[in-house]
Amino acid sequence: MGRGDKKTAKGKRFQGSFGKSRPANLVKAKKAAKKTEEKAS
Repeated sequence: MGRGDKKTAKGKRFQGSFGKSRPANLVKAKKAAKKTEEKAS
């Protein structure tokens, strides 16, 4: 769990990549999370 870990936000910052733990577009990611939250309830 550090810079070499590709699944953490810190590891993704170190690699310069994006994904689930470090979304490239934060606004879209928040909207998507809110949508899935509404579906669950």
